[in-house]
Amino acid sequence: MNNADIGWMLLSTALVLLMTPALAFFYGGLVRSKNALNTMMMSFVALGPVAVVWALLGYSLAFAPGNPAIGSLSYAGLRGVGMQAQGAIPHLLFMAFQGTFAIITPALISGAVVERMRFNAYLAFIVLWVLAVYAPVAHWVWGGGFLASMGALDFAGGAVVHVNAASAALVAAMVVGPRKDFGRHAILPHNVPFTMLGAGLLWFGWFGFNAGSALSAGTTATLAFTNTLLAPAATLAAWTLIDMIRGGTVTAVGAATAIVVGLVVVTPAAGFISPVSAIVMGAIGAIPSYFALIYRAKTKLDDSLDVVAAHGLGGATGAILTGVFAQAAWSGGARGLIDGHPAQVVTQILSVLMVMAYSGGATFVILKLLALVMPLRITVRDEKLGLDVSDHGEEAYTQGDGAILVKPKENIAPQSATDAITVQSGGGA
Repeated sequence: MNNADIGWMLLSTALVLLMTPALAFFYGGLVRSKNALNTMMMSFVALGPVAVVWALLGYSLAFAPGNPAIGSLSYAGLRGVGMQAQGAIPHLLFMAFQGTFAIITPALISGAVVERMRFNAYLAFIVLWVLAVYAPVAHWVWGGGFLASMGALDFAGGAVVHVNAASAALVAAMVVGPRKDFGRHAILPHNVPFTMLGAGLLWFGWFGFNAGSALSAGTTATLAFTNTLLAPAATLAAWTLIDMIRGGTVTAVGAATAIVVGLVVVTPAAGFISPVSAIVMGAIGAIPSYFALIYRAKTKLDDSLDVVAAHGLGGATGAILTGVFAQAAWSGGARGLIDGHPAQVVTQILSVLMVMAYSGGATFVILKLLALVMPLRITVRDEKLGLDVSDHGEEAYTQGDGAILVKPKENIAPQSATDAITVQSGGGA
């Protein structure tokens, strides 16, 4: 251990933690004003219970010595997790760094169920999901599990974080069902600057997410840092070009989404590929996600904030392209198709499919079990009024005196659509 490595990992842990509030702004700006606080809280709340269950149990299931499927309980309650070396840093710091990944991953899922899932049901879901889904998948890849034995490459979480979360998001969107007004009229973002701010902060935090995954302040961190700069830049350039060719306008929401897609694409490859390959991967990654967003809008799937298109397709594309572009000269040993090892592409595809299958299946079981003991959806009335008031007793935007017009559970029904708008948002847009 040395102080330079420890200092870098302390900073990286803080950067990744910042990504969860950043996600709150990114998601919060994309929903209607009556659901802004609830949507942001779905990200913020993960900072609490998820971090606690990770320290008490999740970290052990993911990283303690165990079998190929899951870790043992030898680290439960942080037993044996102290200042002893874990690579180049203290074991306790490694646990904290990995904990920030565990926090943001279930928060990503919320984008598929905003504006209609009960907050208490969502809270119970993410706690169970981290233990039953995230921790085992992290063990498969990073904890010495069977995907690691297969040789799957995932530098910072293309499969573990993004494919995993998007698979769960797809199932959650189908189980919870669409919003009542989905498909009837346009559901527009209420604060695009929030979304742009969130995207910028996500990019900033992602330098810790990817470069921190080197677990030391060395050349690998430098490579991952540089690739985290270049890949999203290429995605944004390609996205902008597609926008201009298709419609002649470049949207701010599209630009913010492009940055996130580029970051997702490079995540599994950041420490394995050359900077030029990162540019190529970023540009390629724009294509499937861009057109998936357009296609999804024509379907009945209410993946409200397009978690599947951005994180699912982006993560899968990045994971597979890692098998194409990984080079021993840059990675220190990992080789892909262009470096004479085409079998790596097959391994990457298999790893993506296995994570998708397990995450989707386990998520379905968790949600159905929760539905036996609590309702997953809010009432139709509360959906009309907005979840800020019904689930939190607050509003993001109020009238001049700041008074909340309707208390939670108060038996007041709007008499018309105009009344509903006035009640739900304090007269705002």
